[in-house]
Amino acid sequence: MRGMIENKISTDEISDETPDNDLKNRRIRSFVLRQGRLTKGQAHALETVWPQFGIEYPVKLLDLNQVFGRDDFLIKPRKKVLEIGFGMGESTAKIAQTLPNYDFVAVEVHTPGVGSLLKLIEESNIQNIRVIQHDVVEVLQHMIADNSLDGVHIFFPDPWHKKRHHKRRLIQAEFLKLLCTKLKVGAYIHVATDWQEYAEWVLDVLKAEPQLQNTVTDLTQEYAEKPSYRPLT
Repeated sequence: MRGMIENKISTDEISDETPDNDLKNRRIRSFVLRQGRLTKGQAHALETVWPQFGIEYPVKLLDLNQVFGRDDFLIKPRKKVLEIGFGMGESTAKIAQTLPNYDFVAVEVHTPGVGSLLKLIEESNIQNIRVIQHDVVEVLQHMIADNSLDGVHIFFPDPWHKKRHHKRRLIQAEFLKLLCTKLKVGAYIHVATDWQEYAEWVLDVLKAEPQLQNTVTDLTQEYAEKPSYRPLT
């Protein structure tokens, strides 16, 4: 497994945790639900595009090749990438178009963002994205099989600037251990943030996980450059 962190990082939010640190025995929410108004286009996409590209939350493991209709996966294997907290979906849509041989499972809780990405999927005829509107921790626990992901994107999660809110940050040791169980050998985690203190926090958490290795080979820096597939935001 590999780890990659830009000196720019991503947005998903994590709420207060209970004292018990065992992910399996407690429910951690990886977001704080915010209300937002839907545009007509977003509402239309939720009604008409979701049935084809949305995945309801079931407490059962997904067959990702079946989800994407990849009947020829033994002949033409396609990499599977989990995108956590895609915001309004612009970057997700562009990355999926840039990497047409990858399949993206995009997880977001906020309805306007889900509607926005579905609208982009329809407008650009994007076929390699599926959307889940649910807490990513429960998605990982109940829907994503072990050793099934080739990559994970976490772009600009909420840094929760105040020290008393640091426990709400998505990137924590327990969450990372859960995430690593879902990665294939050689898979990558790509985190991006624009908050320096959070970049340092994330780097420390990633370095502490023995299953991960930093892919940056330049000994003078520990942060990766922005890869060509990720658009500027």
